[in-house]
Amino acid sequence: MSPKPFLRIENIRKRFGSVVASDGVSLEIDEGEIHALLGENGAGKSVLMSMICGMVRPDEGEIVYKGQSVRFNSPREAIRQRIGMVHQHFMLVPNLTVAENYILGQGSALRVINDMDKVHARIRELSERYALDVRPEARIEDLSVGEQQRVEILKALFHGIDLLILDEPTAVLTPQETDRLLALMGDLVKDGKTVVFISHKLDEVMRVSNRISVMRDGRLVKTVNVADTDARGLARMMVGRDVRMELPRGPAAPGRIVLSIENLACRSETGLPALRGVSLDVRSGEIVGIAGVSGNGQTELSLALCGLLPVDSGRVVLNGQDITGLDPARINARSVAHIPEDRHKHGIVLPLSLGENTILQRYNESPFATSGMLNRRPIREHTRDLIRRFRIKSRDVDQKISELSGGNQQKLVVARELARNPDFILVNQLTRGIDIGAMEFVMEEMLKQRDNGRAILLISTELEELFAICDRILVMFHGEILGELPPDRNRLDELGLLMAGQTANVVQPPLAG
Repeated sequence: MSPKPFLRIENIRKRFGSVVASDGVSLEIDEGEIHALLGENGAGKSVLMSMICGMVRPDEGEIVYKGQSVRFNSPREAIRQRIGMVHQHFMLVPNLTVAENYILGQGSALRVINDMDKVHARIRELSERYALDVRPEARIEDLSVGEQQRVEILKALFHGIDLLILDEPTAVLTPQETDRLLALMGDLVKDGKTVVFISHKLDEVMRVSNRISVMRDGRLVKTVNVADTDARGLARMMVGRDVRMELPRGPAAPGRIVLSIENLACRSETGLPALRGVSLDVRSGEIVGIAGVSGNGQTELSLALCGLLPVDSGRVVLNGQDITGLDPARINARSVAHIPEDRHKHGIVLPLSLGENTILQRYNESPFATSGMLNRRPIREHTRDLIRRFRIKSRDVDQKISELSGGNQQKLVVARELARNPDFILVNQLTRGIDIGAMEFVMEEMLKQRDNGRAILLISTELEELFAICDRILVMFHGEILGELPPDRNRLDELGLLMAGQTANVVQPPLAG
């Protein structure tokens, strides 16, 4: 370790309108370490690191790198100083090759053509050294999500970096790809690199980090050595109180088939095939999970089930009635609750109040309306009851929902949907963007609904969420159900193989039906 910090951040502040993203953060990174930046979505981790790599300019504060005060106006300036960042959303041009992406904007067309053989050779050399398996001639659009991430990491190494910032790098990976990436971080440190690992996953940061800095609400809570903490202590720092790491739950008691999907096929919003003959059943009293790397048809499945995406073929049967092709309002009226992947797009109306958002599907029903006029008193009483039961932090029922945190917005969506007493609950990314405390609460609510006889289909990219509350886990790959496994953490490797499209050596029970 160097006597002086490799990177020092002093009292950094950044505001976007009324939102404070960084509130006086001070942090030190030592040379040759893996330093994890841990916190829930919205804690300020990515914004802080984006200021270091020139994506965002701080309002106040100082960044000292290798003993020099720096302030970068662009990522290119940061790269010149050997700082690279791999973002959660990749920054690659899909119709170009790997090599073409690497030299994009690096000089004249003639120079690029003359240097291309050297570029290919350098990519192969780095790929072999770090076992990244990146082919310079491969077109980005033909690569899997995991392959594209390896391309992004190698791109930073290609440009010659000493400090590599990885922003939620495991969010789109299979378990095997995650293991491979965590091992790569260790190899980079052995080669003299310094790594900042942004994450909200406790187990991963504990596995590879030397030190962990925890952020909450734009502030640095504490920096600790990995040897001096554990997952429970980190969770306490993230939310400010003790959190149960395991949810108590009894065995499921599946009953009748509530939802039956038969050979469902549909296209994405861009017109490409998304679902290719999906069939599954969900029974009362069970939670069926859908696992898979994002982009394998999960979004289209949820939108098709709630009437937001047309179906090309196949059937959706709810409580014995065919609901294929019905519009969202008619499906809502059939005792279906929907907790969407994108709450801002499909779950809430940001300019409206909490009260108005709690009755979006029931605004014309008694007791909330009479003869086309809203009854404010019942709306307020209903909303106050949900705020109390679901511990939603808000000023009052007339507050705009846009003023709530993401976690409290999510809890209001969950509260509204469950208050309708549905037979079937469709959930896509239940805990996305909420803190561990809220996560614990909404997962407990799902288990209560299961025990009360509801049928629940839970789509999630968070495997821990699926293991925690699901009774069966189905795996989607390229728009198909590739297999089914029990929620057994000892079979994580098999689950990962299915997520990667490999069925060999995976022992599966027959699909329930």
